[in-house]
Amino acid sequence: MSGAAAGAAAPAPLRFARALRKGVDRAATGMAYLAGWNYVLCALFITADIVGRSAFGVSSAATVEISGYMLACGISWALAHTLAERAHIRVDILVNRMPLRPRALLHLLALVLLGLFSAFLAWAGLDLLQESMMFDAHDNSALHIPMALPQGIWAFGLAAFLLMIAVLMLEAALSLFCGQYDEIVALLGARSIDDEAEEALEAVAMSRKETAA
Repeated sequence: MSGAAAGAAAPAPLRFARALRKGVDRAATGMAYLAGWNYVLCALFITADIVGRSAFGVSSAATVEISGYMLACGISWALAHTLAERAHIRVDILVNRMPLRPRALLHLLALVLLGLFSAFLAWAGLDLLQESMMFDAHDNSALHIPMALPQGIWAFGLAAFLLMIAVLMLEAALSLFCGQYDEIVALLGARSIDDEAEEALEAVAMSRKETAA
C-alpha cells in the first residue's frame, strides 16, 4: 500500500493528529528561519562593534548582553524544528538493532522523557519571565534593557518546543494504538544515511535553480 493510500485509510483521529503536526511543523520551520537570520544579524552586530571600537572608538556598550540574548533566543526558537527534522544528536547503536515493535516503543518512551524535561524548561522559563515582569527587572548594560523582552522571546521558543513534542507524542500514541510501528520509527527515529543523502541532493538542486535564475 502506498503512503497516500495508507494515509487515507488511517482512522480520523490519526489523520487529524498528522495534520496538526504538519501545521505546527510549518510554524516551527518559520521560527527556525528567523533563528538562522538572527544568528546572521548577531555576527554582523559583533563584527560592527569590533570594527567600531578598533577604528572609530565607538561601541554599543552592551555587546556581550545583546549577543547573549540573541544566541539564547535563536537556540530556543530552533529547537522545535530540529526535533521535527530528527536532527538532534542521538546515541542509538542498540536501538537500531532491535526489532520494529520494541524500537518504536523506545522511541516513544524517549519522546515522553524529553517532553517531561521540556515541560520543566518551559515552566522555569515562564516563571522567570513572570518574576522579571513583577519586579520590572532590567539588565546591567548601558542600554538598561528590560529582562522581560529577551526572556519572553526565549520562553516562547521553549513553549513551541513543548508544543511540538506534544503533537508528535499524540501522533505516535495514535499510531501505536493502530499498530503502525513503522510509522512511529519513521516519525521519531534517527535520520538514516538515505535521508541525509536526499537532503543534500535537494540542497544542490535548490542551489542550481537559484544560480540559473
